[in-house]
Amino acid sequence: MGFKCRAESQAGRTVMKEEIAMDCTAIVLAAGNGKRLNAEVKKQYLDIGGMPVVAYSLRRFQKQEFIHRIVLVTGPEDREYCQEKIVDRYGLTKVEQIIPGGNERFDSVYAGLRACAGTDVVFIHDGARPFISDEVLAKLYADVLRYRACIAAVPVKDTIKISLDGVRIDRTPDRNSIWQAQTPQVFSYDLIRRAYRAAGQAGAYGITDDASCVERYGSTPVHLTLGSYENIKITTREDLAIASVFAEKYMQ
Repeated sequence: MGFKCRAESQAGRTVMKEEIAMDCTAIVLAAGNGKRLNAEVKKQYLDIGGMPVVAYSLRRFQKQEFIHRIVLVTGPEDREYCQEKIVDRYGLTKVEQIIPGGNERFDSVYAGLRACAGTDVVFIHDGARPFISDEVLAKLYADVLRYRACIAAVPVKDTIKISLDGVRIDRTPDRNSIWQAQTPQVFSYDLIRRAYRAAGQAGAYGITDDASCVERYGSTPVHLTLGSYENIKITTREDLAIASVFAEKYMQ
């Protein structure tokens, strides 16, 4: 990381205040097949409001001054499509690399991490979550500078039941202590890279949440940053109907 100085006026005089200048990379994951949606087109490329799903989050990262580059992780067969129909079409100049992902989310994230070695901070985001806001991204950036590890999350609205056999209720946890994890999940690069390396060495390739990797293989607590209920993940056809309502708001 580097440093820069910011001029501030105090009592009629100008002082220079030092602030950290972090190099930040966004890793956007778009390598999934979207089998649960059962659509001919992969969910990250489905049209919502006239734009592919993944383009929404890419454009949002493009706007942020603190994001210096984007690594787009996609299926090997989709790289040319992403370059021509998404990156070039929407002027996404911060997308410096389009790299192939793996069979599992773990493999795709790890590929993205290897592609941005040398950065200070990584925002890891699911390309199937189109509706991230400037406000949430700014909060995450502030929190990662303070805590080194944070994720967007929201309190659950419904009462949750735990069932071990899928037939009967075993217990009902306190709703006030349960949060729904979202992305982006944001980390100091060294922290998340070490955690993924340790998970790989342990053969824990089934990890589906970056925070859980840090919880298990890192040494830093993960902070909860209040996200947004609009930050939905496109998984089912019902999600597409909801997304069509939010699309116009996030077109800009």
